[in-house]
Amino acid sequence: MRLARLLGPDLKQILNEDPEQVRDLLDEIHPEDLADIVGELEPDEAAKLLAQLSAEDAAPIFGRLEEDEQGEIAPLMSPERVAHIASEMAPDDRADFFSVLPVSVSDVILEKLEVVDPEAAEDVREIEKWPETSAGHLMTTAYVRVAPDVAVRTAIAAVRAHAEDHKENVYNVYALDSNERLVGIASLCDLLLASHEQPLGEILRTNVISVKPTDDQEDVARQMARYDLAVVPVVDDKEVILGVITVDDIIDVLTAEQTEDVQKLGAVEPLDVPYFKTSFLSFIRKRGVWLIVLFVEEFFTQTALRYYDPVFEAIKGAAYYVPLLISTGGNSGSQSSTLIIRGLAVGEIKPHDWWRILFREAGMGLVLGLMLGAIGFFRVLMYPEQHTDFALTVALTLVGIVMTGCTIGSMLPLVLKRVGVDPATSSTPFIASLVDVLGIVIFVYAAKLVMANVLQAAGVH
Repeated sequence: MRLARLLGPDLKQILNEDPEQVRDLLDEIHPEDLADIVGELEPDEAAKLLAQLSAEDAAPIFGRLEEDEQGEIAPLMSPERVAHIASEMAPDDRADFFSVLPVSVSDVILEKLEVVDPEAAEDVREIEKWPETSAGHLMTTAYVRVAPDVAVRTAIAAVRAHAEDHKENVYNVYALDSNERLVGIASLCDLLLASHEQPLGEILRTNVISVKPTDDQEDVARQMARYDLAVVPVVDDKEVILGVITVDDIIDVLTAEQTEDVQKLGAVEPLDVPYFKTSFLSFIRKRGVWLIVLFVEEFFTQTALRYYDPVFEAIKGAAYYVPLLISTGGNSGSQSSTLIIRGLAVGEIKPHDWWRILFREAGMGLVLGLMLGAIGFFRVLMYPEQHTDFALTVALTLVGIVMTGCTIGSMLPLVLKRVGVDPATSSTPFIASLVDVLGIVIFVYAAKLVMANVLQAAGVH
């Protein structure tokens, strides 16, 4: 249970009646929990509270609010007040805040920020010029920089000086030449273990893992996970350092990306704000569009059933098994698509692996289909009125439909990835609906192959 829910009304009353007590609360309660409390206030109440706090106290609370909450609260405060709070925020959090504001509001606050803290305003412009999902937009420009020829003592002093102005975690010291090019890095552990008079160059690591500002944030996350990095520098084509990305921001990226993928897999347009803050009409729009698309797609299933109606009429009991058969194909397709989409997300699978995946999924579809076909065969024979030919038709259909489901479910995400579309868009309901139609066709052709005499006697060709 979140601390905000646990303490509830008492803390809200303190925040409303005596905002000065927040200073004491900051020493006892994590700013994240205070942000939960502020987030549960009405926007005008939250704005009034933050306006009465010092910028230094308000910044860690405001910076941890949800983006939609920041966008609601900021216009209710004076631009000067917001600028002072923004100047105390971490550079990457500050840039994210400006990106959620309307342009008219953002421009006014940025003008005030130029007066309050010109360097912070420049940082905002530097970060905002990169695409929202890129490494450049994710980075912070707050890092410890030193010359490569200084002593370890000087580097430690630079860390202390940096920590006085920036609250973010410090992981490394970055050695830069006169052209701001990254020469090497030294971790805090390296500094502590070295002699104070030892030249920094002797402990620098020059084989630095870095990323480009245009790299996608998901690729950055995979890179950091692969090399077990807590922080990664962002450099341009000339190896000039632009900023660093810390692991806490990567965790936020992974959470957001996974949330979006899960919602897409359920055929829901990704939500911009949390569930309870999403309006009823927004839910109708985000869910209704996909439901309409899937409903229209099912028209083809109904059309296929009507087209092959003579076949179902000629085979006694066939209609009872159609839902069972097509749902099995949808299930197998959903399994394959989920595995492939997740593999693409974590970098285990690349689009050029399509042929390996095709053979692998087709083989698994064959084996799984034979397993289910055997079960289906004996299940049909449990009914006295059914005969071996129909049981064999059901078994062959299951083999064909499971193979089809596995191959389509695995190939569709790869095709979407190849054309630059999020693979999660190939949601499991979409694949299930597509396989439904193909399942009916497979059943009909299996029946024509095995039960040709029955269909011919009924006048079906």
